[in-house]
Amino acid sequence: MDTALKRFKLTAILLFMFIFTVQPNVASSQEAPPDSAMALKGGEEGTAFGSLTIEGEDRVRIEFDRPVLSLDLDPVNAPGLDWDNTWDVLGRCSIDFISPLIGLSATQRSPYMPRPWFEEFSTGDVVRFRPALKNVDRWKMTIADSRSRTVAEFEGKGNPPDELGWDGRSIEGNPMPPGLTYSYVLEAYDRAGNKRNFVGEGFQLPSYQIQSDEQLILMFSADELGAASSRMQAVKEAPPAILLDAASRLNQLASDRKVCIEATARTYNNAKSIAQAVAQAIGPLLLGDTSLIQQVTRVEKDAPAGGTVAIIVSR
Repeated sequence: MDTALKRFKLTAILLFMFIFTVQPNVASSQEAPPDSAMALKGGEEGTAFGSLTIEGEDRVRIEFDRPVLSLDLDPVNAPGLDWDNTWDVLGRCSIDFISPLIGLSATQRSPYMPRPWFEEFSTGDVVRFRPALKNVDRWKMTIADSRSRTVAEFEGKGNPPDELGWDGRSIEGNPMPPGLTYSYVLEAYDRAGNKRNFVGEGFQLPSYQIQSDEQLILMFSADELGAASSRMQAVKEAPPAILLDAASRLNQLASDRKVCIEATARTYNNAKSIAQAVAQAIGPLLLGDTSLIQQVTRVEKDAPAGGTVAIIVSR
């Protein structure tokens, strides 16, 4: 009996010791010790995380200050941005532009050379009249076109001059087209008031030019380009002298000029073919940008049968 009691007491003591020694360890295993490495302290740099998990929205916004970008650069004086002339730019490479030109000029004439031997366009008074009248108190000369419309008039007192000149412009100042037949009538009055009329022979205007500070006008008949049926082909093969002289005169003007080729005919197709033929032939002969050449077609019932061309250059 004593032995069983001793065993019971010993068992109770061991059980009591087990409860007070093991139970605190089990409770402590359920709480994680604080980790100071997971704290991001403000004002400190160099914090690194082996792994980081963010729960919530999948967007993170980080704001930081950027310094102001200020460039102390002068485009005018910056290296590599200097303005050079065309020859300085071309002179930086070893391309020879002169030798091929000299070699070509030995066998082929440059299309841009001036042609002073051509005198296709008259200047000044393109038509001259020589009335030989005496004892005249006053006189008046009228120039009319093929439809009897007055295009120019001259008058004065006393005997008429030995020679009267007409520059081809109408009373309004517009150039009259070559290719039409014009006529003139001279009226003379003596001191008694008697009137005498002198009708002159019909005439045509030659190719001529009118030059002013604002523009240059070259007028000529489309018959100078050849027959209408073969005009395009003839102009392509060999430009006529009238276009060679026109190109020589235009090349003496500024390179940024605007060239307008105005063709006038009785039908639209004829006027269009004339303008195209002149533009295609004179384009390779002109210096500068040929895109400045414009074509204008005009249709007039009383135009010359072959058509008329006016090359107008604005300065």
